Amino acid sequence: MARSVFRFLSRQPDPMEIASANHFLRLPRTSDYRQWFTLRSESRTFLEPWEPTWQSGEMSESAFRARVIRNEQEFSSGQAVPLLLFSRTDATLLGGITIGYIRRGSAQCCMIGYWMGERFSGQGHMAQGVKLVIPYIFSSLQLHRIEAACIPENQRSIRLLEKAGFQREGYLREYLKINGQWRDHLMFSLLSKDITPNRNLSI
Repeated sequence: MARSVFRFLSRQPDPMEIASANHFLRLPRTSDYRQWFTLRSESRTFLEPWEPTWQSGEMSESAFRARVIRNEQEFSSGQAVPLLLFSRTDATLLGGITIGYIRRGSAQCCMIGYWMGERFSGQGHMAQGVKLVIPYIFSSLQLHRIEAACIPENQRSIRLLEKAGFQREGYLREYLKINGQWRDHLMFSLLSKDITPNRNLSI
């Protein structure tokens, strides 16, 4: 189980982990670099159509260490929860999910984004990862609304969100610059009231 929202809001370092029988999610560590580098490198062609342009040097170990420090700062300040997704049986890195753009006050909202290594795609791992973060967002972070933006051609991602209960809300013109081009996106959302205690997510 994830730690309480009170620890999250206290801005203290927390080795948080969200786990199920087959998967776990946690903050990145510098020791994850080799697995991260290998998985991202071999999946580059698979991932590039759906991500911002990969910058020169961002795959280096020093850049990864800086990323880990930045992730810890974002988590401690309550801005984001950047997570890596692992298989629980052998701690193999599968992909990542970021709970980002956390807004408090009258919004109580966040946005999720995710990526999956090519050799693990289509096996239900990311669906299980999303299934884990939804109750964490609504219960531990005590947020009201989750948003997710998706390129219309990314049918696999659209199916994942719809099976998780997200509703399509609108069409955003040239919303994000992806792989060097401004791309239109579909906006999806899930509200805390959409999830009932006895409801099993279908993903």
